[in-house]
Amino acid sequence: MNLFVSLIAVVALFFAAMLGVDSMGLHSLFGIALPYLAIAIFLIGVVAKVIGWAKSPVPFHITTTCGQQKSLPWIQSSHLENPHTKWGVFVRMALEVLFFRSLFRNTQMAIEDGRAVYGPSKWLWGAAMAFHWTFLIVFVRHLRFFTEPVPQPILWLQSLDGFMQIGVPVLYMSSLIFLAAVTFLFLRRVVLPQVRYISLAADYFPLFLLLSIGGTGFVLRHFVKTDVTAVKELGVGLLGFNAVASPDIHWLFYVHLVFVCTLFIYFPFSKLMHMGGVFLSPTRNLTGNSREVRHVNPWNYPVEVHSYAEYVEEFRERMEQAGITIDPVPEAPKEGH
Repeated sequence: MNLFVSLIAVVALFFAAMLGVDSMGLHSLFGIALPYLAIAIFLIGVVAKVIGWAKSPVPFHITTTCGQQKSLPWIQSSHLENPHTKWGVFVRMALEVLFFRSLFRNTQMAIEDGRAVYGPSKWLWGAAMAFHWTFLIVFVRHLRFFTEPVPQPILWLQSLDGFMQIGVPVLYMSSLIFLAAVTFLFLRRVVLPQVRYISLAADYFPLFLLLSIGGTGFVLRHFVKTDVTAVKELGVGLLGFNAVASPDIHWLFYVHLVFVCTLFIYFPFSKLMHMGGVFLSPTRNLTGNSREVRHVNPWNYPVEVHSYAEYVEEFRERMEQAGITIDPVPEAPKEGH
């Protein structure tokens, strides 16, 4: 049910954009107004979410670790798994953000001969790496539609991405890998029963959006002819706040743009915000030095303590009547001892 709800939502977006542009001529609405609205919601939503996380109190170091913490000099500590310095935290975070190190150590369980067997599982890690890195490459490549002249690094990346020189226009490897990776992540949620059981509409919807973005972009580049010059004029105009949505642009481009804008709008309110959340996760960005430094809650308030001596003094008679043994109250230490 969750899958079909998400699919229907994406199909509705497709037909809304197609009919709005092709039949009603709403080029400015879908080509200018919607992108500005999407970027505004994206920026405000992300900033608000990050500020909310930054304000969350974290008085103690609660790092997630699987290594020995720094303690006595003769005990070997794990500088990477349980870093006790800021440099160690930086290296750990870099490996996590750039290479998904914790996901690389993912394991899977299977029942063989009536017993549970655990083993490595690298498929999810590989698909996640392929998806995130190709998504970044595709995003950077698209900056050529918003800049004139195009910066040289983008041209280098574009040439490297199409180094195999397949077809005209050139087939970019990142496009194929992106579509393959997202398809794998989608099929994983559909095929594996344990993953399908916990999947919600919020899990399927972004996958359908990403597949739609990649699919329409691929079709626009290789099968549907559109006015690329008008597309670039629109992109440069959006960046310079003087955009003109040309009716010469094929309606499928506006469908593609609507999918992209929907992803931007949806981003701050979804699980996709893990992109920013990983940097503010106290289980990752803090040092594991609780054996070196005593962390005291800075907003602890004074607590009135009811000592054992005061307790005995208050309830001695009742305790004696109930036959409760009264331990001797230790004498207070003398001054100077």
